[in-house]
Formats: sequence, C-alpha cells, structure tokens
Amino acid sequence: MSRMNQDASPVAVLIGDVVRSRDATDRQRLHDGLLAAFAALPRWVTPLDPVRVTVGDEFQGVFGHVGAALDAAFRLRLLLLPEVDTRYGVAWGTVTRLDATTQDGPAWWAAREAIDWVKETAAHPATRRTRTAYRSAAPGAPDPGALNAALLCRDHLVGSWDDRSIRIMRGLMTEHTQAELAEAEGISASAVSQRVRAGGLATVLTSAGWLAELP
Repeated sequence: MSRMNQDASPVAVLIGDVVRSRDATDRQRLHDGLLAAFAALPRWVTPLDPVRVTVGDEFQGVFGHVGAALDAAFRLRLLLLPEVDTRYGVAWGTVTRLDATTQDGPAWWAAREAIDWVKETAAHPATRRTRTAYRSAAPGAPDPGALNAALLCRDHLVGSWDDRSIRIMRGLMTEHTQAELAEAEGISASAVSQRVRAGGLATVLTSAGWLAELP
C-alpha cells in the first residue's frame, strides 16, 4: 500500500519565515524565541498540526479553518516583534501526507505562492510593510481578493507602529487590560487609551477578531 495519504477535507496551512534572518547575530536566541512563540500559541489558537521549524528559519503549521491560520500568523508576529519580524503565507486546500512529518499538496503549493508574493511585494517601497498573504486552492474558502485587501491594510498599520504600540497590541491580544499595560509601560492609563484609539490599535484589534472567525 502507498504511504501517501490524500486528506479528503481541505485545511488551512501556514508557512512563515523570518524577515532578514541573515542579519541575526545570535542564531540560538532567534531559534529559542521562535520555539517559545510556537509553544505559547495554543493558549489562543489550536492547530491541527503544531507549528514547527522546518528548514532554517522557516516554519509551518496546519489549522482547521482559514480564520485560525490567520489568527495564528498575527499572534506569532506580535509575540516575536519588535526583536524579530516575520512574514506569512496562508492557504486553504487539501494536503498529501507523505509520512508522519512530511506533507505536500495543493494547500502547501498555494501557501508557498502566497509567501513568495509577500517577499516580492515587500521589496517595493510603496508596499514594504507587507507581511501576510492568502491563497485558496479549494472551494468553500473566503474570497482571496477581499481578504488580501484587509491583510495589506493591517500590515501597513502594524508596520507603522513603534515598539511601545507593538507591546501594547501584543498585550491586548493576550487579554491584558489597559490598566495592566499602562503599569508595565510606566505610563498613565489615559496615555494607553489615547494610543489605542489614535494609533489604529483598536481598529486592528477589532479586525483581528473578525478575521479569526472566518471559516
């Protein structure tokens, strides 16, 4: 019997990698940071196959629906920022399991196309903040055009934030209150509230919740 097994039902797959990974001076610290982020992720998003490093600084995981994969991508990015920036290709489709750890198939090909598009798009000054893209390789998934428009706008906002805004957004995504974040940052609660409203954090937080609910 063939060891290859074509999954009947589509899944959402994620491929991620580190932006400018060759600039990292401490490779072990980079690797440990990735593993810590992967270990923390199941507190909020449950994968079908855990996110793991594959080759070099590339990593991948499998999720039950597109929203979960997008939520995982955004949370991982926030967990790693501002020290490490990452980019993501997410796709919906079927996979072929070659063995216990190796997979192939339309979903992975589409995710590879998506992350390659992110790299190419971010190479242009006008869209240099692009970090996430989505592709569909099976029916029954969200519309790629509309979804990529939302992701492009979100990436632009996140890419414009300073380190403090990133830390505050990460705190909000991990269920900390604004009062707790103000204490951690050594600023007033009103300063946190103003930053959340004026810096687009509230908008991104709301959109992240909507995107996470996509089928």
